Amino acid sequence: MKPSAEDRRLATEDRLRAALAARAVLVTHRDLRRDAPPQGRSWGVRRVRRVAFAALGTAAAVAAVWLLPGSPPAPAPAPPARAPGISEPVPAIPARPADQSGPSGADSH
Repeated sequence: MKPSAEDRRLATEDRLRAALAARAVLVTHRDLRRDAPPQGRSWGVRRVRRVAFAALGTAAAVAAVWLLPGSPPAPAPAPPARAPGISEPVPAIPARPADQSGPSGADSH
């Protein structure tokens, strides 16, 4: 006659409980004391990688903002408020009449 599934499960549980109780008896207060702090490098390889990848990502983001063509260009210089130079109109020079000689008078001889 085969034992039922319920009987096998109870037998397995009883064995596990007995094994755990036997192991618990072997533990003493000396086993529960604190271990000495770990010696050696304080920075692990994973932590160094994490910091390095974060720094590279930050540098790439900054470079993308400054170098990509979609970034806003520098503002163009503003034109002057008015055109440089003389703002008053130049007075018109009156034309000389044809019958008067020039200032030298030497041509009339």
